[in-house]
Amino acid sequence: MATTIYLTGEAKSPHNNPITSQWGLFFIGLVVDTETHIIRLVDCNATLTLTVEFVRELLVGRSLLDEDSLVGSITDRYHGSSQKALAASVRNAAAKYRDLSAGPPA
Repeated sequence: MATTIYLTGEAKSPHNNPITSQWGLFFIGLVVDTETHIIRLVDCNATLTLTVEFVRELLVGRSLLDEDSLVGSITDRYHGSSQKALAASVRNAAAKYRDLSAGPPA
């Protein structure tokens, strides 16, 4: 049985960012192992390939449940104009994941 799921996170990006003019929002896609909570794959709608690769380096292999540490890495290491949007999209994805992990109310 597969133990991975795909989920997205989204956030507003700055008005002067090409992401905003091209897509309107910053999106991140994550494949997460539901047994370990580890992020296996990452993609995002950044306009530069180097940005996508750097975002992958920041997130792959880390737990989505360690949201504060993920955002801390983004704040410390990612200094692109969409830094806040990236952090907010990770928080959005982490919130969706927590909701999924909690399951339906008993």
